[in-house]
Amino acid sequence: MLLGAAPGVGKTFAMLEEGRRLLLEEGRDVVVGIVETHGRSATAKMAEGIPQVPRTTFQHRGVTLEELDIDAVLRRAPDVALVDELAHTNAPGSRNEKRWEDVAELLAAGVDVISTLNIQHIESLNDVVEQITGVPQRETIPDSFLRRADQVEVIDLAPQALRSRLSEGIVYPAERIDAALSNYFRLGNLTALRELALLWLADEVDQALTRYRREHDISVTWEARERVVVALTGGPEGETLLRRGARIAARSAGGELIAVHVTSQDGLRSGSPASLAQQRALVEKLGGTYHQVVGDDVPTSLVEFARSLNATQLVLGVSRRGRLATALTGPGIGATVLRDSGDIDVHIVTHAAASRFALPRAGGALTIRRQALGFLLALLGGPMLTALLLTLRSEDSITSDVLSYQLLVVLVALVGGLWPALFAAVLSGITLDYFFIDPLHTITIAEPMHIVALLLYVVIATLVSVVVDRAARYTRAARRAAAESELIQTVAGSVLRGDNAIQALVDRTREAFQFEAVRVRVGDRIVAASGDGDWGHHLCIDLSGEGTLELSGNDLPASERRLLTVVASQIGAALEHRRLTATAEEIAPIAASDRVRGALLSALSHDLRRPLAAASAAVGGLRTAGPGLSGDDRQELLETADESLAALATLVNDLLDVSRLQAGVLSIHTLPTDPAESIAPALDELGLGPTEVRLSLDHEDSCASADPVLLQRVIVNLLTNALRYSPPEVPVTVTTSTFGYRMEIRVIDHGSGVSPDDQDGIFQPFQRLGDTDNSSGLGLGLALSRGFVEAMGGELTPEETPGGGLTMVVALRVSRPDEPTQEATA
Repeated sequence: MLLGAAPGVGKTFAMLEEGRRLLLEEGRDVVVGIVETHGRSATAKMAEGIPQVPRTTFQHRGVTLEELDIDAVLRRAPDVALVDELAHTNAPGSRNEKRWEDVAELLAAGVDVISTLNIQHIESLNDVVEQITGVPQRETIPDSFLRRADQVEVIDLAPQALRSRLSEGIVYPAERIDAALSNYFRLGNLTALRELALLWLADEVDQALTRYRREHDISVTWEARERVVVALTGGPEGETLLRRGARIAARSAGGELIAVHVTSQDGLRSGSPASLAQQRALVEKLGGTYHQVVGDDVPTSLVEFARSLNATQLVLGVSRRGRLATALTGPGIGATVLRDSGDIDVHIVTHAAASRFALPRAGGALTIRRQALGFLLALLGGPMLTALLLTLRSEDSITSDVLSYQLLVVLVALVGGLWPALFAAVLSGITLDYFFIDPLHTITIAEPMHIVALLLYVVIATLVSVVVDRAARYTRAARRAAAESELIQTVAGSVLRGDNAIQALVDRTREAFQFEAVRVRVGDRIVAASGDGDWGHHLCIDLSGEGTLELSGNDLPASERRLLTVVASQIGAALEHRRLTATAEEIAPIAASDRVRGALLSALSHDLRRPLAAASAAVGGLRTAGPGLSGDDRQELLETADESLAALATLVNDLLDVSRLQAGVLSIHTLPTDPAESIAPALDELGLGPTEVRLSLDHEDSCASADPVLLQRVIVNLLTNALRYSPPEVPVTVTTSTFGYRMEIRVIDHGSGVSPDDQDGIFQPFQRLGDTDNSSGLGLGLALSRGFVEAMGGELTPEETPGGGLTMVVALRVSRPDEPTQEATA
């Protein structure tokens, strides 16, 4: 597979060159399945001497199209077939839709194929290429098919060299050169595409190496590429380790920096979320990647992660534990990683926080209260059990006595854990020896088995304590997870509360973490606050640049700080949402004004130009022709000018009416009006007769409260709109009816209708249905009609016509007989 960054880099030429080499030097049976020379003489000359399989032809819309003849190639059965432009779409009627599917058939038949492809045709990169070049690519091939290639070779050419080749006419004919250079083949585009092709190939090589190592079960590190893994604990040494790792990676070309943090499955052992967030930002600034893995055995998890990435270097910090802690708890993470790392180089980096004195944690997961209860049970239960057993003592009761004390040890272990259980075991052994084993009332170990018994007590106490400690640990983790889940659920619900989301989040934060006070600051302004506290010493959390979360109260453990970081991110998201909403509300009127202005300018550029041009032409003809113009011609030019100026006056009047409506200064004179007195003049104005309009007036003697002039204009607009979309053979129907104090005038057409979702949009100024026609005015008719009707105190609403079409309903108030004339502005 020959891969190029753009057309013209020489993929086809290189394919033919390789074909000639295989044919002439190695004696392979090579044929040309299909090659697109695009009129390039050098490419056509390179194809000479290589056998070519005739192409198959297809007729499509009167055009003859040539495609690869798969059957002919299969009958020929060559060793190698040269197939150009792998992503090409075949002509309609072909066996396969895409050429890569043809190649798949040839490969399945045992024919090796050499093909060409541009980077923009790879499916996974299609959207990236469109962002770079602005040109969408519809011909793509799946990445999975491309990765099946035995070999992928990039045909590389410097961007400036490709532009020079294009300027010389080698790539495209002369008429396409300027457009190509100024659009797709801009220097920046070509540079980005070249880098994309090289990165894709590097990634493919890396994946191929990983597959090879996996298939051959190779676990040793191959230093084909320097990969430095830095282990982060969330402690203060993280920044030092990252900078050291970055310097190590920078020493080799193509070195890669990778940071990893290991968390335990139960969530009880975790670093500072704030420190980890800062270190993650530093990783990205240094050009590396951040990863987080889960594992209870930290050293093993680190080594396995490093091996999975074929890492060559592993950077760890010197343990922060002192010598005493190391002596009591054994070797630390660094020593274990050194032992298990194998051929991965391990760097142990010193830092300011190293070797601080610390005692090992012995309390386990049990609380101090439970441990105290365990000691209390041992101190009280031992004497009480001894008194009971002494009253029941007999020569054969020694076995039950031993089991009773063992039961006491188990109970103490269940309640208090390891240290109370060990105390109870030792105390029980001494008590048994003093009160129940001969010689009595002396602490003498006469038999070796007594030492074994005491050791068994200790072992049993230890094992039960370990089980109890682990159960308590998991119980605590489960409770914490449930509490965190409940809190996050509440936080998520608070975010959906709109304007009160930030205040709700602040209140919930104070309640959940028991802070004295919590507030959110944006700049110098407090946008939400809860509680009263001492702000002299408080914790601050940055909200992703949107503001600051300030908390007054006790410090939190690491596990709760991690949850607090999640809540803080939600508050930051709520602040960002509020800011974006406010910005959207601010620009909404501007955007609406821009849309109206754009629609107006677009409409004026066409609709006002036509009558102006016609009137100007008519007047110009009258002026230039002079006395030599015949009477009929003069009359025709005068009529043209008159009609054009009348149309222009109508357009200007509509614009003025819209302006008056929007400004609220349109004068309205309502009086009792018979709808027929407005319908008849409207029909006369439009020159409509019974074949175009059918009337069904059923309002009897009722009159509507309306302005007759405006009502006539409404009916004219509605009839014009209905006739435009109604079939010529079906007349438009106008009906009137009354319902109590409501009169309705219906204009019914049987056209294509308007979907319910679009019905409100047809009343917007400067809009026409579909926006596909510039010959029908400014799109003000329905907007003016609704404005006029509402100014008269009525309603104009659309309805679906039964059987298809649109019905416009003008609803007006029925006028009382004694109603006076009213004047108003709207």
